Amino acid sequence: MGLVINHNLMAMTAARNFTRSYETLYRSTNRLSSGLRINSSADDAAGLAVSEIMRTEIAALNQGVRNAYDAQSLLQTADGALQVIDEKLIRMKELAEQAATGTYNSTQRQIMNNEFATMRSEITRIAEATRFNGVALLNGTISQYSGSANGLKIHFGPTNSAARDYYYINIGSATATALGINTLDISTQSGAQTALATIDDAVVSKDNIRADIGAYINRLSNTISQLSIQAENLQAAESRIRDVDVATEMTMFVNNQIKSQAAIAMLAQANTIPQLALTLIGG
Repeated sequence: MGLVINHNLMAMTAARNFTRSYETLYRSTNRLSSGLRINSSADDAAGLAVSEIMRTEIAALNQGVRNAYDAQSLLQTADGALQVIDEKLIRMKELAEQAATGTYNSTQRQIMNNEFATMRSEITRIAEATRFNGVALLNGTISQYSGSANGLKIHFGPTNSAARDYYYINIGSATATALGINTLDISTQSGAQTALATIDDAVVSKDNIRADIGAYINRLSNTISQLSIQAENLQAAESRIRDVDVATEMTMFVNNQIKSQAAIAMLAQANTIPQLALTLIGG
């Protein structure tokens, strides 16, 4: 290569090498400061597409976990109300047992029956009043809130294409009418004796409702565990695609930093080369 003054080819080469090293240095700085290997589609178009799909599914799964927790709260609200109803039924059983014996007169039984009727009315009131976020739980109308006869739809999966993404919960009615105690009267000894067996049946009906609720709560706990594990594994996979390996990227950063510094130094030297021509011209 001859000594020329119209073009400084060595400086051009040094500048090109500096630009390449600087661009790589900039990319490493961007990755290290953001913690992400992929900051734009230009970094890895295919990886970006896959990671975005994963991030969408992860967000849906995390919301599904929250949905399942909300469903558990709903069921626990119903179970708490049924526990109070259980206390009322126990008191009604106690009053019926008391009125069934022959040592009380009709006036005393009427007093017992007044409390008995109050307990029965309170059971219906509790069943009608127990709600979660506006959803009536114990009056037998829970299905109407989902538009399905199967019950209240609990959705937790990322799609709506299969039964694995949701299931239904249904809670039986716990009103006095549904429990079969709405017509009981213990103002007479015979009525009190009849009420004993009927209340036992009501307790069984109430216990069946609570057993269903307990089964739903346990199933939701398993669902939450499975969804959490699935989201965790997807997050790990998304991290391997999108997150930067700090050790590897730092090695590249130092390498490109040295190259950039060397290119700058050589560019400075190359810019002095044309001065040699002046030395020759000046003799």
